Amino acid sequence: VQLQASGGGLVQAGGSLRLSCAASGRTFSNNAMGWFRQPTGKERGFVAAISWRGGRTYYADSVKGRFTISSDNAKNTVYLQMNSLKPEDTAVYYCAAALGSIATTLRSEYRYWGQGTLVTVSS
Repeated sequence: VQLQASGGGLVQAGGSLRLSCAASGRTFSNNAMGWFRQPTGKERGFVAAISWRGGRTYYADSVKGRFTISSDNAKNTVYLQMNSLKPEDTAVYYCAAALGSIATTLRSEYRYWGQGTLVTVSS
């Protein structure tokens, strides 16, 4: 089972990036999916989550209105569209699959993790 995150890079403040998380080895259409991020020297924190088949979404307050999580079950892929990026969004972003089908902000509920993709936002 693998989650492959991609799409990170260097962008100026105010710019946009779209992260992708492709799952292989099994389907995650019955699992909630989430994105977390870890700035250098800090704890990994919740960013966004989506329920099975995209029925419900949750966002961290710091990204509400700027980030959008979505899923394409046919492609077994989850996306994170990030707009109006700020320097404080700089972090390694990780995608994860939860054990259950309901979106959750709790890191402990996520069992499968991708390798992370670095997002750097310059001022």
